[in-house]
Amino acid sequence: MKKFWLSLLSLGLVMAFSASAFAVDMKITGEYYAAGLYLNKTRVDDAETNPCTAFFYQRLRVGTDFIVSPGLKLVTRFDAMERIWGGTRNTESEPPSVTVDSAGSRSENENIAIDWAYINYTLPIGTFDVGYMNGGSTGTLFGNSSKPAGRIKYGYSIEPFTINLAYTKTKEQSFSVVNSSADWTDADNDLYGVEGVYKFKDGKAGLNINYYRYAEKRPASNYKKTYLLFTPYVTAKFGPVALQAEFNYASGKDKEYDNPTKGSDVRLEQMSGWIDATATFAPLYVGATFAYVSGDDPNTKDVKEGGTLTGGNDWNPCLIMFNYYDVANWIGDVQGYDSSIVTGPMTNAWFFQGRVGVKPKPEIDAMLSVSYAQADKKPTGFTAASYGTEIDLTGAYKITDNLSYMVGFGYLFTGDYFKGKNAPGADVNDDYLVMNKLTLTF
Repeated sequence: MKKFWLSLLSLGLVMAFSASAFAVDMKITGEYYAAGLYLNKTRVDDAETNPCTAFFYQRLRVGTDFIVSPGLKLVTRFDAMERIWGGTRNTESEPPSVTVDSAGSRSENENIAIDWAYINYTLPIGTFDVGYMNGGSTGTLFGNSSKPAGRIKYGYSIEPFTINLAYTKTKEQSFSVVNSSADWTDADNDLYGVEGVYKFKDGKAGLNINYYRYAEKRPASNYKKTYLLFTPYVTAKFGPVALQAEFNYASGKDKEYDNPTKGSDVRLEQMSGWIDATATFAPLYVGATFAYVSGDDPNTKDVKEGGTLTGGNDWNPCLIMFNYYDVANWIGDVQGYDSSIVTGPMTNAWFFQGRVGVKPKPEIDAMLSVSYAQADKKPTGFTAASYGTEIDLTGAYKITDNLSYMVGFGYLFTGDYFKGKNAPGADVNDDYLVMNKLTLTF
């Protein structure tokens, strides 16, 4: 009987100390998609081993906000069952490489991986975010590569102005129980950012300034990479026209040696940007996109003009060319000769796209786009700059408010850039892709 009452008392104490937790509200959002694709060529060169590929794949992504009290919440997100149906499971030795938009490895995402876990606390003096959260997005969609990272963020708004400050730890190499071989200090990758945003009717304008101090190469190669990235951007709507634009300018040191006898410093000077406009005249709409990412000039050894800035993994303007999300992430790089790469993210390129679409009903959307791209700088030995022309036709049907179905067909008239150093003596193949995707949001 004594044990019974002791157990009952213990249970009561647990209930008492847990009472506040029972009052927590939860907000759950998410997305599940199941998709299938067929790619006619996994390489665009004339290699003997160049099969087609076709498979189904899926991903479940769930976000849960635990609202502890007004102004205080714990924000979480996980990915699960991100895999090819019946496909070979990832066998990469641990710790495997981290997938681009997740905090987990490919192996973990095939089962379940927690991406976000951070505190969001709103006070009269501003809003604080502390923990693992999205660390790769700013401005417009262009140039973004969403990737969770450990961060401390602060934001304060006085309408119509907002200022945001952020510190991001992108790589930690200090001595720890899982890095016990480390015998160095100050070899981490850190990012410091400040952003100012002005909101106006039907749009906003902002300036984001990031300072990157990447010291991961110091132990082995005696240099670090330090640079400033300036990103002005704007989104606006003028009558039927929706406009967005962004410019990125990076300046600093691609290689800054601690000991000058180990090597010569290399400057970093790179640019990227885009302008995107869509005009809607229901049920028709038309749009155009211009984008640019500077390439590295092989004749300037003391300056790195390309290789750091990209179009981003989140921006996928075509079904094949510069597509990371559904092609490079699931199939891998689609290559030509001499390691030239067709798929995303976009690097070293001038890109032009025109598109026209129709929405005869709110739940139906069909679009045709034509895109052309060429290299900004030809690598050493390459004799052609054209990436080619791609024609994409997509159609989407909204079955319900939460369930939609999409089909797409893309054909790439492959350019001579992918002949590499062999042009004009080599042949490259055109490529095409057929895909469909069922998406549920909640």
